[in-house]
Amino acid sequence: MSEHEFPPTPVSQVVVAILGGILAPTLVIVLIAKLFMTVDSTHAPEDPKVAATQIEERIKPVAQVAVAEVETGPHVNKGGEEVVKAVCSACHAVGALGSPKIGDKSAWGPRIAQGYETLVKHAIAGIRAMPARGGNAELTDGEVANAVAYMANQAGASFKAPK
Repeated sequence: MSEHEFPPTPVSQVVVAILGGILAPTLVIVLIAKLFMTVDSTHAPEDPKVAATQIEERIKPVAQVAVAEVETGPHVNKGGEEVVKAVCSACHAVGALGSPKIGDKSAWGPRIAQGYETLVKHAIAGIRAMPARGGNAELTDGEVANAVAYMANQAGASFKAPK
């Protein structure tokens, strides 16, 4: 015989252990399922409209933000120099992406030869790497035209900006 001898387990203990091993987890699973699956009918209204109203009330946002519009009065077109400093100079001051530098007569010469209307049309619609309105969609056609006249005049043109 071996050194360790265990007393024999009676059959009744084995049966109780097996039943307990099966029933205990089953009971826990059933109770958890019942906890999540139970519908509390005491709070549910019978009228669907009332139920929908209660649901909307429970899921509505905690707060709402109202942004007031500020009236600034009628729009006044900015002058060419102001638009160029605020928008156009980002590229035209350094010649980014092949844009003609402000005041560079050799770069502006062929463009000035195309005429003021063509330059304004290209500035409004965009051309090559230049986005429409220089990338500022809030600029009016008049402001873009003022900026074109200002930049071209810096390179030797004599365009008259619209009033």
